[in-house]
Amino acid sequence: MIHNLFSRYLTEWNRTGNKRKMPWKGVKDPYKIWLSEIILQQTRVDQGLKYYENFIHNFPTVHDLAQADEKKVFKLWEGLGYYSRCKNLIITARKISEEHNGRFPDSYEAILQLKGIGPYTAAAIASFAFNLPHAVIDGNVFRVLARVFGIREPIDTTVGKKIITRLAEQLLDKQAPGTYNQAIMDFGATVCMPANPNCRQCPFQNHCIAYKEDLVTLLPVKTKKTAVRARYFYFFLPVYRATVPVRERLGKDIWQHLYEFPLIEKTTQTPPGEIMQEAVRKGWIKKDTKTAISPVYTQKLSHQLIQSVFISYQLREKSGCFEGYGWEKTRALKTLPFPRTITQHLDNF
Repeated sequence: MIHNLFSRYLTEWNRTGNKRKMPWKGVKDPYKIWLSEIILQQTRVDQGLKYYENFIHNFPTVHDLAQADEKKVFKLWEGLGYYSRCKNLIITARKISEEHNGRFPDSYEAILQLKGIGPYTAAAIASFAFNLPHAVIDGNVFRVLARVFGIREPIDTTVGKKIITRLAEQLLDKQAPGTYNQAIMDFGATVCMPANPNCRQCPFQNHCIAYKEDLVTLLPVKTKKTAVRARYFYFFLPVYRATVPVRERLGKDIWQHLYEFPLIEKTTQTPPGEIMQEAVRKGWIKKDTKTAISPVYTQKLSHQLIQSVFISYQLREKSGCFEGYGWEKTRALKTLPFPRTITQHLDNF
């Protein structure tokens, strides 16, 4: 029975009880929808809001983003993490600007072909901008459907994902897919929350299997736990006449296309003396050089824990040992896109 009533109950809640406000809600411009969805991947709405506003202010149209200097785009993205999203943002903006004259494709299949866009984002753009009947399935939707319909299959398995996806497509309001998709995501974010859901005000309370069978804290089921990798970064900041060596990270690793100082990375926490000896062997520093060693900066990524230390000192002459690094004026450092950890240190530098 709840299958037939689900959309009606959700629509009524959306009309009378949904107080969640976001600047991109109700927008039909596919550029703004795309931008908001890319920013909000792996990012809380309250954190992503200022980034969205800054991007719209600096790049009002997809043409503006396509023509922007990459360094400026990455600087605006600084602090959001997952920098491959930013790189894909630039690639897709240029493709739409140059090959589609600034017009987004208006079919789900064509949107899905764009760089950095998966099924979730394609469905969001297709339904919100073009009112196409594609269900948006994010963490909120997984949680709501698993609880209301009592789905015990782990949602991080192929079978579990197929069950939720099929159910989401069946429940979708084909007449108003954009409104429905936004409503179910808002419902999961404000009522059927991961912790302490507001079951008392839930319109599905009398039908929700998780509520009736006391399974709210157990659903949805997840089986996989990703191991967290610890990494220890020791950055060196040799200053010569108000310049320091920096380089762009180009490898396929975290912080790609952001900038960094000379780095010694370890898999275990290492005594400063050992780090200094290695730096002496590299020619980065002399044994008797006076240094200032920063406190430890900790940054948690989804699957990694980064602990960083900064070692600053003055050089009497510019060293040729920093191969691959360019010397930048210290006053210009804040114009470069750095990882959040480095930015935090520079604020105190």
